[in-house]
Amino acid sequence: MTEPKNGITYAEAGVDIDAGNALVERIKPAAKSTQRSGVMSGLGGFGGLFDLKAAGFADPVLVAATDGVGTKLRIAIDTGNVDGVGIDLVAMCVNDLVCQGAEPLFFLDYFATGKLELDQAARIIEGIAAGCKASGCALIGGETAEMPGMYPAGDFDLAGFSVGAMERGQELPAGIAEGQVLLGLASDGVHSNGFSLVRKIVELSGLGWDDACPWGDTTLGAALLTPTRLYVTSVLEAIRAGGVRGLAHITGGGLTENLPRVLPEGLACTVNLDTWTLPPVFRWLVDNGGMDQGELLKTFNAGIGMVMVVDADAVDSIVPLLEAAGETVFTLGHVVAGDGAVAYSGTLV
Repeated sequence: MTEPKNGITYAEAGVDIDAGNALVERIKPAAKSTQRSGVMSGLGGFGGLFDLKAAGFADPVLVAATDGVGTKLRIAIDTGNVDGVGIDLVAMCVNDLVCQGAEPLFFLDYFATGKLELDQAARIIEGIAAGCKASGCALIGGETAEMPGMYPAGDFDLAGFSVGAMERGQELPAGIAEGQVLLGLASDGVHSNGFSLVRKIVELSGLGWDDACPWGDTTLGAALLTPTRLYVTSVLEAIRAGGVRGLAHITGGGLTENLPRVLPEGLACTVNLDTWTLPPVFRWLVDNGGMDQGELLKTFNAGIGMVMVVDADAVDSIVPLLEAAGETVFTLGHVVAGDGAVAYSGTLV
């Protein structure tokens, strides 16, 4: 009978606590850069504290959102270009929060990997901090899980969790009615949805991630890793100006599935596809994947990352405000009577 080996350590089992501690120390400056009113604690505790009163809320309603980055991570892992996926992670959560009328307050991340690589992990979390800072959202904690045997070498997964708040009675959607206008805010590319299809189309095209991008002056992998656009600051400014009745973050399901989520019973909407031009990345995906227009509109954002439902008499004031904040705005259509569906006119493809 073989005698059991004595004195085995956690590190010999594949988990390096010292590396985890080194990561915490390295990312502390990035997390500190996201500080905002209401934060009561730094990294390293068993939980993050946040004071809603100090953040300026009198009678707040909390809103929570959680999400991941999906198989876009596969491209980041294969190319080693991991700097932007943290922004994607934040955007997928905080863009959802703002659709409820909430101001994002704080964010926590979950990073899991087979073997912790300090530089890779730090670059990812520094990207998370950059996304938080751009959204006025504090990175107050997270979890780094080193899980040997669960992930192949170099692989990792990300999940994010964010909490926001609004004053009671300010929740969205609210007061959506026939005749209101749909304003579309341009996306920065594919964002973080539909990448299982993107990767299949790239495979069929015969191109690799390091090949020249067919529609831009970079590599194909870098172009597809363009981070999800953060709409928080511009949209919150529009909400505070008045006249915004609802918002739809255009993620998985595209315009076809996400617009109906904000419509009350008895209403539908029209979208004129001639009001914007399909961005080159989607044109390439359509051409190389043989996608029809219907598949495009229910899979990808097709160039529109956020849709705002706005009172007709507020459009002339809200559009310049959004444009001054850096958004490209399209008047897509209107709210009409109907069964909740999106009626398209015109041609995008």
